[in-house]
Amino acid sequence: MDTHGNGTGAQALRPHAEDAFAQELKALAAADDRPRPPRWKLSPWAVATYLLGGTLSDGTAVTPKYVGPRRIVEVAVSTLATDRALLLLGVPGTAKTWVSEHLAAAVSGDSTLLVQGTAGTPEEAVRYGWDYARLLARGPGREALVPSPVMRAMAEGATVRVEELTRIPADVQDSLITILSEKTLPIPELGQEVQAVRGFNLIATANDRDRGVNDLSSALRRRFNTVVLPLPATADAEVDIVARRVDQLGRALDLPPAPDALAEIRRVVTVFRELREGVTGDGRTKVKTPSGTLSTAEAISVVTHGLALAAHFGDGVLRPSDVAAGILGAVVRDPAGDRVVWQEYLEAVVRERDGWHDFYRACREVAP
Repeated sequence: MDTHGNGTGAQALRPHAEDAFAQELKALAAADDRPRPPRWKLSPWAVATYLLGGTLSDGTAVTPKYVGPRRIVEVAVSTLATDRALLLLGVPGTAKTWVSEHLAAAVSGDSTLLVQGTAGTPEEAVRYGWDYARLLARGPGREALVPSPVMRAMAEGATVRVEELTRIPADVQDSLITILSEKTLPIPELGQEVQAVRGFNLIATANDRDRGVNDLSSALRRRFNTVVLPLPATADAEVDIVARRVDQLGRALDLPPAPDALAEIRRVVTVFRELREGVTGDGRTKVKTPSGTLSTAEAISVVTHGLALAAHFGDGVLRPSDVAAGILGAVVRDPAGDRVVWQEYLEAVVRERDGWHDFYRACREVAP
C-alpha cells in the first residue's frame, strides 16, 4: 500500500527509507526493549543498530546503511535525543543525505518532511506560506496558512530534514534561530505561534567543500551539534560501500546481477582514491588531482551505469569498457586542466600497472 500519497499502487523508483527497509524497522521495533525518547519509533540503541547493521535476537539481519566509525552514528543519534539540532557536515559523497534520511526514518518513521536548500529557497519553505485563494475569500486565518515541513514537524513532534543548509540565503537560514532556540514559530499575522511538541528535532546537511555559498551565522551554528562525516578510511571500506549500494540500486532498476563485478568496483575505487589523494595506493607515485571531488557517490554512479551497459549492450559481465566512459566523465569536469591530469595518470600509472592493460585500452578508446 502506498504510504506517502502517490496513490497509484505502482512501485516507486526509489522508495523512501521507511518503505524500503520496513521489515527491518518492524523487526527492530519488536525486539527493542530499551527506553525511547518521546515520540521516537525506536530507542537510540535500535536507531544506531539500524544505521550500522547487526543481527537481532530473533535472527533478523539488519543491513548496514552507513559504513564508518560507530562513534559518529552514536553521537548523531544521541544529539537527536537532546534539544540540539544536528548538522551533518562533509565533502560531497560522504552520505550526508543518506544518513539524514535513515535517521529520520528510524526516529520518526517518516523521512519525507524535507526542505531542499537552494539559492532560491524562500522563507516560506522554512516557516509557512499562504493559500491566497482562501486568504482572499475568507481573510487571514489558520485555514489559509500552508505549513512548511518544519512547522509540521514541530506540531507532530517529528524529525525534519534541511538539505544543503549553506545553499539557502543567509536571511532565510536565520529564520531557524528562533525555531531551534525557543522551539516556537511565531505567526505574527495571526497573533499566534506554533510550539514544538516533544520529539521535534531537525537534521541539516552541509557541504564543507563549497566556497562562496552562505556560511552559517555564529548564532545559528551554535544551535547545532556538528558531526563531520569522513570519506571512507580505507579502500576496502569504500569498495564495501560501493558494492552494497550498487547491489541495492541494481535490484531497484531490475538489472541482472553481474558476476565478478567486484574486481571492476575495486578498480574504480582505486582510481578515484588515487586521484583524490594525489598519490598511488603504494605511496610511490604522486599524481595530480582533478577539479572534481571523485566521491564515493560518484563511484557508485559510475559502476551502476557500467552495469546497465553490460546488461543491455553486453553479455552481462562488467568489463573495463563498461566503466571507462563513466570514469572519464567523473574525472574530466574542467576540459582544459582535468584532461591533462587524466592523460598523465593513464600513462604514468594505469599503463604500467600489471593486470590493468584492458582497462588502459578501454580508457584510451573513450579519451577525447
